[in-house]
Amino acid sequence: MRLLGTLYKFSRLLNRTLIRDFPKRSMACSRFEYVKSFEQDDSILPNVWIVIRIDGKKFHKFSKTHDFEKPNDENALNVMNAAATAVLQEFRDVVLAYGQSDEYSFVFRKETTAFKRRSAKLLTYVTSLFSTSYVMHWSKWMNLPLAYAPCFDGRVVLYPSEQNLKDYLSWRQADVHVNNLYNTAFWKLVLEKGLTNQEAEAKLRGTFSADKNELLFQEFGINYNNLPAMYRKGTILLRKRVIVGEKSRQAIVPLHEDLISSHFWKQHTEILGKYVPGTYDAPVPLPRLVELQLNEKQVSEEAEEPQNEARIS
Repeated sequence: MRLLGTLYKFSRLLNRTLIRDFPKRSMACSRFEYVKSFEQDDSILPNVWIVIRIDGKKFHKFSKTHDFEKPNDENALNVMNAAATAVLQEFRDVVLAYGQSDEYSFVFRKETTAFKRRSAKLLTYVTSLFSTSYVMHWSKWMNLPLAYAPCFDGRVVLYPSEQNLKDYLSWRQADVHVNNLYNTAFWKLVLEKGLTNQEAEAKLRGTFSADKNELLFQEFGINYNNLPAMYRKGTILLRKRVIVGEKSRQAIVPLHEDLISSHFWKQHTEILGKYVPGTYDAPVPLPRLVELQLNEKQVSEEAEEPQNEARIS
C-alpha cells in the first residue's frame, strides 16, 4: 500500500509538471472546447457555380470625395480591375471575373474545394483581399491620395446550371448598358448644357434607350456605340497565355466583349469546359494591366535565378 501511495503522489507531481510546461497552443482540447459546437455548417452544395459579388459601400460619396471624372473615370475603373486581378492571382479556381462601376463578380468553377467550400471563409477572404488590393493599387492609377479607406460588402450566390450562370452575367452586363447610357446623357446635360441635377433628371424621365441615343447624337454629336467598350460593356477578366517575343507567359487579361452573345462562350470554351487558359491575341501596346503583371513576373523570375559565383583559379 505504501508503494501504491508513493506511485500515486509521483504521478500527480508528474502531471502538474507536464501541464505547467506544455505549450499553450496544445491546450485547445479543454473543457471550453464545447463552444465550437455552436458554429453552424455553412458548406456550399457540391456541383454548383459559386459566384461572389462585391459592391462598393457608399461609393457615391467616395467618388465625389476623390473627384472621379463623370460619367466614367478610366483610372478609377482600372483600380477596380487591378484589385480583381489580385483575387484571380490568389484563387486559380476563379474562371472568370466581371466588373463594372463599383462592383465585381467572381465565378468559381463547380469543382472547387477552396476552403472546403465554406461560404463564410470564401466570402470574407475574397472581400477582404479585394478591399486591401484596391488600396494597394490605388497609387498606380490615381494621382489624388486616398482620403479614407474604401469599403466593400459581398454576397455568395449559387447557380446550378450553365444557363443560370450565363443569364446572371448577361443581367450584370445589361445593367451596365442601362446605367451608362443614362449617366452619359445625364452628365452631358449637367456639365455641358449647364442643367441642374433636377433639370437633367426631369428631361430624361420617361425616355427610352433610343431617345437617349438620339439626344446624345443631336445635342452633343456623340455616337454612343463609339464610346470606349469598357464603359459600355464592363470588364471581363480571364486567365490567358500571352505571347511576348518568343516567350509564353500566363496573365490575367481584361476583355470588353459582349457576354450576352453565344459567340463569346464559343470563343472562350475554357470557362465552362476543361480549364486550360487559351491564347490571348495581345494588342500593341499591351494593356497596362497586363504589362504590369508581366513586369512583376519578370522581376520575380530574375530574383529567383541563382547567381553565378566567381571562380578563383
